[in-house]
Amino acid sequence: MDLLNTLVDKGLRRELPTREEALAVLATSDDELLDVVAAAGKVRRQWFGRRVKLNYLVNLKSGLCPEDCSYCSQRLGSKAEILKYTWLKPEEASEAAAAGVAGGAKRVCLVASGRGPTDRDVDRVGKTIAAIKEQNEGVEVCACLGLLSDGQAERLREAGADAYNHNLNTSEATYGQITQTHTYADRVDTVQKAHAAGLSACSGLIAGMGESDEDLVDVVYALRELDSDSVPVNFLIPFEGTPLAKEWNLTPQRCLRILAMVRFVCPDVEVRIAGGREVHLRSMQPLALHVANSIFLGDYLTSEGQAGQADLDMIADAGFEVEGAGTTTLPAHRADVAEAATAGGCGSHGGGASLCGSAGAGGNAGEAGCGSACGGCSGHAEAAPVAAQQAEPGEVRSDLVAVRRRGAGTDLAPNA
Repeated sequence: MDLLNTLVDKGLRRELPTREEALAVLATSDDELLDVVAAAGKVRRQWFGRRVKLNYLVNLKSGLCPEDCSYCSQRLGSKAEILKYTWLKPEEASEAAAAGVAGGAKRVCLVASGRGPTDRDVDRVGKTIAAIKEQNEGVEVCACLGLLSDGQAERLREAGADAYNHNLNTSEATYGQITQTHTYADRVDTVQKAHAAGLSACSGLIAGMGESDEDLVDVVYALRELDSDSVPVNFLIPFEGTPLAKEWNLTPQRCLRILAMVRFVCPDVEVRIAGGREVHLRSMQPLALHVANSIFLGDYLTSEGQAGQADLDMIADAGFEVEGAGTTTLPAHRADVAEAATAGGCGSHGGGASLCGSAGAGGNAGEAGCGSACGGCSGHAEAAPVAAQQAEPGEVRSDLVAVRRRGAGTDLAPNA
């Protein structure tokens, strides 16, 4: 297939595909699906081998968010029966993080609901980062706290944070349809603040909210323009009690095409399968590992995921290996210039605006802190009981979404 050969060649050279090529990936047929996965797999193996990076979420503060993000179970007015609690103490967060690290996680993602942190919140998170790093040598810590004010990204870096997560979620053209309490430009500004402060930029999207193929391509091109090191791809799980409870628009095949398109546009970055993989990819999760090189381990922010041991078994059975703590995730040409790239732009692409494409508007401002950027607010189900079920568009399927009742904020052991 000429299209896939062209995309593989461009991916191996880190060259940006045309928008028409990216759209063509999303328009491929089911008969072509394995060819699409195989082509994306060649690009993935070029830059990441057969390694899979494990990430673990700790929800520092759950629920009661003043923002109105339609996809989020923690949003203003949400009727979802999720856990609600205020800030975990540093030792509580460190204990939760240790469970993920013991399960093989290389990065711990600290998420808190809310529009954005106060300076006091930043101090609180700084103490939590210190507690986690003291107990877990070599662990990476990513913060996801919402919209950042001037100077806060620098303070987080000084406190030991390695990365900051803030998703663009959808295209600039459709952003106002899912959120009104902040703007797409707000999100872009926060990603740029994190990048400029020397934090690794982690920013991704949510698929399945009713967006068009053009919207998906727009947001992925914008992420490339922002030079995100990590791109989490969330698949919406419509949480009962949220405005998008009836949006069941995804199939496993659609999810694989989306992941492949992201890989072709962002060939040398960490592409992470985030929220929704168990529900929407189901038995095709191992196939997605041929495209993405990173997943979350165990549970999410407000919903339950696949058992941690099942994740590890899936990785091994598919012929992949868990990335060790001593291994650098990003390829050398990105890792070596990470500090040089903090001034913005596309420095980690190795120079030359031709590699950055024309993504249009710069970025996006954050998840309002509720962290679906990290894969939690879009909801999750336990994979095994629902694997054979398929929801119909316009139908509320609360049986497919398991609310988290263990781990952080509870007296029960976490799933890792």
